Amino acid sequence: MGGALSWFRQLFWSQEMELAVVGLNGAGKSSFVSVLQGGTASFDENTLPTIGFNMRRVTSKKISLKLWDLGGQRQFRGMWERYCRDVDVIVFVVDASDEKALDVAHDELRRLLSHVVLDRIPLLVLLNKNDLPDALSPDRVVDALELSSIKDREVAYYSISCKSANNIDKTLKWLTEHAKNKDSK
Repeated sequence: MGGALSWFRQLFWSQEMELAVVGLNGAGKSSFVSVLQGGTASFDENTLPTIGFNMRRVTSKKISLKLWDLGGQRQFRGMWERYCRDVDVIVFVVDASDEKALDVAHDELRRLLSHVVLDRIPLLVLLNKNDLPDALSPDRVVDALELSSIKDREVAYYSISCKSANNIDKTLKWLTEHAKNKDSK
């Protein structure tokens, strides 16, 4: 899988994109950023939670991704909007194995998207941890988040696993296509 990630990175990207990676604590935001940085070899089950925010860059010959990895604890969620204002894509990571957290994830996503300054910024929702036996079906998570009711922006979602890099290549392809579309606007 690491070869596919490298191939996508080198083949398509030719600019800088800025992404805000948000979601509840423990959803896998930092793991996603780490996998983008170094492939599956960089996944660590003992990743410490982000306190506040981290900014990381993923660079290849043709693109530089500037990633804002934002803390998901309750006291940091109010800051998400500030970091999402000028990004090219908002990436919302959800723990697909934590059914109890879906209501809170739904409410926090709605609260974030209610900010007028974020109108029209594309949303990429990552249903993480699909490698776990108790992971919910993508349809269940999408319904709980009411993604089909979001009409004021482009919305895409992928069921992924940062641990096994399952469908990470599809998220990279979506980002690549979005970067191309952005250039033609």
